[in-house]
Amino acid sequence: QVQLVESGGGLVQTGGSLRLSCGASGSIFSIDRMAWYRQGPGKQREFVARISSSGGTNYADSVKGRFTISRDNAKNTVYLQMNSLQPRDTAVYYCNMYVRRVAGWLDYWGQGTQVTVSS
Repeated sequence: QVQLVESGGGLVQTGGSLRLSCGASGSIFSIDRMAWYRQGPGKQREFVARISSSGGTNYADSVKGRFTISRDNAKNTVYLQMNSLQPRDTAVYYCNMYVRRVAGWLDYWGQGTQVTVSS
């Protein structure tokens, strides 16, 4: 079994910063892409950022220039540094990893961490 555990969410004022972390544990051979998604109140889950195994990154237009995704392969951990936070960034943030196990490649999700930005 593989578990993804997120941390770092919380309440912050407009213009503030937060750093989210997500660590994977369990029977893992390797991890390909790592990503963050979010789901705001009354909205569908949306893509935020992605980082490949080689370090290539992609961002949603809404967070470009404000958020930075990074990874520590030795720790099976992905980070999301969020700066200049706005109320529209309020959401539950989920990490996602494409993990290689004995049975093959599978997608895994974290339980989510709440980020609330007050105006």
